[in-house]
Amino acid sequence: MATNVLKKSPTFYDHFERWRPTQNETTHYCPGCGHGNVHKLIAEALGDLGLADRGIFVSPVGCSVFAYYYFDTGNIQAAHGRAPAVGTGLKRVHPHSIVMTYQGDGDLASIGGLEILHAANRGENMTVFFINNAIYGMTGGQMAATTLIGQKTTTSPYGRTIENEGYPLRMSELLATLEAPVLVERCHLADAKGIMACRKAVRKAIQNQAEGKGFSFVEILSPCPTGWKMTSLEAEKFIKEKMMPVFPVQVFRDESATREGHFREPKNLSDQEMWEALDLGLFGETHPLDKEFLENFKTTHLKFAGFGGQGVLTAGVILAAAGMQENLHVSWIPSYGPEMRGGTANASVVLSKDPIGSPLVVDPDVLVAMNDPSLDSFENSVVKGGLIIVNSSIISRKVRRKDVVALYIPLTDIAAEHGITAAANMVLLGAYLEYSKLLPVDSIKEIIPIGIKRKQLVEANLRVVDAGVEWIRKSLSDGKHKVIVPPSRETESTPTVFPEVGK
Repeated sequence: MATNVLKKSPTFYDHFERWRPTQNETTHYCPGCGHGNVHKLIAEALGDLGLADRGIFVSPVGCSVFAYYYFDTGNIQAAHGRAPAVGTGLKRVHPHSIVMTYQGDGDLASIGGLEILHAANRGENMTVFFINNAIYGMTGGQMAATTLIGQKTTTSPYGRTIENEGYPLRMSELLATLEAPVLVERCHLADAKGIMACRKAVRKAIQNQAEGKGFSFVEILSPCPTGWKMTSLEAEKFIKEKMMPVFPVQVFRDESATREGHFREPKNLSDQEMWEALDLGLFGETHPLDKEFLENFKTTHLKFAGFGGQGVLTAGVILAAAGMQENLHVSWIPSYGPEMRGGTANASVVLSKDPIGSPLVVDPDVLVAMNDPSLDSFENSVVKGGLIIVNSSIISRKVRRKDVVALYIPLTDIAAEHGITAAANMVLLGAYLEYSKLLPVDSIKEIIPIGIKRKQLVEANLRVVDAGVEWIRKSLSDGKHKVIVPPSRETESTPTVFPEVGK
């Protein structure tokens, strides 16, 4: 019997080489820390229940972030507080795995408060181990959501007060009000009896998941002698005398014996169903491969910027979709404020014959500025020799730089003349493609009928695309309204002549 008690669980690695190639017999935890005890209880349970091979340990930020040093299971690291969300994804894809999130109070009760609440409310068939030591241990002992009233931390140096920081959050009590969890229990590590109670709770929580009974939550009051600046014995006393009156040890919910098991099996979609679900193939077959076009295509980074309602994001989408139809690699990333209309918005678009490393456009080759703030914000980011298209209907000032090409087009006025002011973005696409020859104009005219949601406006949008094309053709051939601007990179030997509106 003594051999069995002292034997390290096979769920642990024999040597913790991920921690240190040498000195790999010990963990990185501080003396007296409770993580070692909890790790042992989990490892033993997984081993005894024969579930280690199905185990996936999710470790977010905290002292236990390096749990993968020790557990010979699947291991995933998650962003701070997001372990329940990551665990949900894992469990939905692998319903017969044993997903365990292991979270401290700063992670679970503070930063990830909503993630755990919703995972519990959904009754995700997973197991959550909540290590409550009433502070952020890893980052130096800041106040956490479970910090006690009067407890001094680095961010509550005079002690937590109800008036200033509110009451400690009792997560077990909170989650026990939900209908979905099958097990909600709090235990402690302050003595051998408490540890044995935790051992029982840990096993039940894992067994529940193996049987498909749903969400199990085990809160463990754990010592942090270093963060609390106490000896190990003082830390155990602190749990009993200070923490347990606030966080009573008890079983808040246990339906393990009566809950029916159920596994949410993932839906296997056929290739066709997957295509339809993701709207892939929306634009039909791509155009026949034009090798000469692709070989000569130069990667182009574009920034479409304006305010909400001007269609800068839509313009980017349509151009990217058109590029995709021409067998290019494309990317599109929007950025916009919280306002429904009138806020700032911009889209980064990249078209390339090669795979795109980053979709974010920081230094655009082409900037489309639909309003003054956009020109002010992005003018200096355009590469030397790049192109700036200015919506001169709205922007009164001229481009200040002398090393870029500026093209002033009254986009909004042109759209208004055709009775659809909101389609200035389509005027833009027609004008830009006619000017740059980046893609055939017809390519975006194929996309517009599919990409625009309000189908009654398709014809009007196509007309203003043509209007943009005609404006470029007419303006470039009209010697009456011209200004000389610096040459572009493509035409360094020949200064380019551009029209300027209103002269």
